[in-house]
Amino acid sequence: MNSTLQWTPRKLVAALIAAGMIGGAGVVALEHAHTPVHAQGVAVAQVAQAAPAAPAAMVAMPNFSAITAKYGPAVVNISVSGTRKVSMNGSDDEGGAAVQRNLPPGMQEFFKQFGLPPGAFGFGPGQGQGGGAQEAPMRGEGSGFIVSPDGLILTNAHVVRGADEVTVKLTDRREFKAKVLGQDDKTDVAVIKIDAHNLPVMPLGSSKALSTGEWVLAIGSPFGFENSVTAGVVSAKGRSLPDEGMVPFIQTDV
Repeated sequence: MNSTLQWTPRKLVAALIAAGMIGGAGVVALEHAHTPVHAQGVAVAQVAQAAPAAPAAMVAMPNFSAITAKYGPAVVNISVSGTRKVSMNGSDDEGGAAVQRNLPPGMQEFFKQFGLPPGAFGFGPGQGQGGGAQEAPMRGEGSGFIVSPDGLILTNAHVVRGADEVTVKLTDRREFKAKVLGQDDKTDVAVIKIDAHNLPVMPLGSSKALSTGEWVLAIGSPFGFENSVTAGVVSAKGRSLPDEGMVPFIQTDV
């Protein structure tokens, strides 16, 4: 006995979509919702054979673990200490006013509301007492990376600015006193040196070979912790900061 099965439109649509997902044929448009199921099966098969969907392009992900293992030892923690003469309003002959201006706007307002100098609670250069300037401790933390086996290290200028003592801690927990060889406030880059040999090195690349959208792996040692790793992309090239000349900063979102 021959019989023809009829499917409701809802069931037939679901079946065709499922067949398209499994066979890679995509979504199939229906013109006759009540066509016998065996005929529909042939139609789906013909569509799948006639127009196979191209496989999605596979994009290789960087091996972040391998990169971290290879270059992580070249990243160092930098701690600084020193003293400054600070008045209650945060201005002094050693740049206290500049430090206050460099604080985030919200932090500036915080200090102003409570009548505190920017050095209070460890922020800024230190805390003064009374109307005159006094010596106050200054401490800070940052990261850097080794660029030569004999101890040349690149870091940020703001990390070592005004420091009397700079200490570098390696990932193997060795510590060295460092000397600041030079710094450039405009680009926020500084070069320091430690007395060591056969150190792991982070090679310098060329910004000209870098493209927007490329992967970025950031390795750092913030707040004295051991290395932290995060990943993102190059968002833009040739960025300049407000009120500054054209400096080819690379913007990354990680």
